[in-house]
Amino acid sequence: MLRLFVGIGFPPELKLRLSMLCSGVPGAKWVDSGNFHLTLRFIGEIGEDIAADINDALLRLRARRFTLQVAGVGVFGDKPRSLWAGVERTPELVALRDKVEQALMRVGLPPEPRKFAPHVTLARLRNPPLDTLREFLAAHAQFRAEPLPLEGFSLIASFQTKAGSVYEDQADYPLLP
Repeated sequence: MLRLFVGIGFPPELKLRLSMLCSGVPGAKWVDSGNFHLTLRFIGEIGEDIAADINDALLRLRARRFTLQVAGVGVFGDKPRSLWAGVERTPELVALRDKVEQALMRVGLPPEPRKFAPHVTLARLRNPPLDTLREFLAAHAQFRAEPLPLEGFSLIASFQTKAGSVYEDQADYPLLP
């Protein structure tokens, strides 16, 4: 069994910029900068036969290159459990995500029930002091990385270790010029 997701990896410069945000919130379990990515679609645990079908479907996907913009920070929900950097929701990004979703549904995966909220998880939170969290969000609200020319996406395996998750690209899919 493999635990898979479809995502976009980041170059070292962007990972470094994001890592510079990762401090100042007590109780935050900061994500290792090597693991920063944008998830287009979480797949979960599947057999290798289905993984091969997914790879075949993603190989047939056609989408054009575009620019990705990482900007701002935020949390989900009233009782925040994760802290994230935002990714601007452009028509090109949504179109790529929709094509990935359609490809996965064609191989028999159920549709993703959650709304697509593009983000990069910076930390998992466990009862952070809300005043400190509000201060962090205000201090980094204007965060904006350099635009990232996006040339492809990947099928990524997630392996759980005692030290945390380790991600490994299984296949890369180029976008059209």
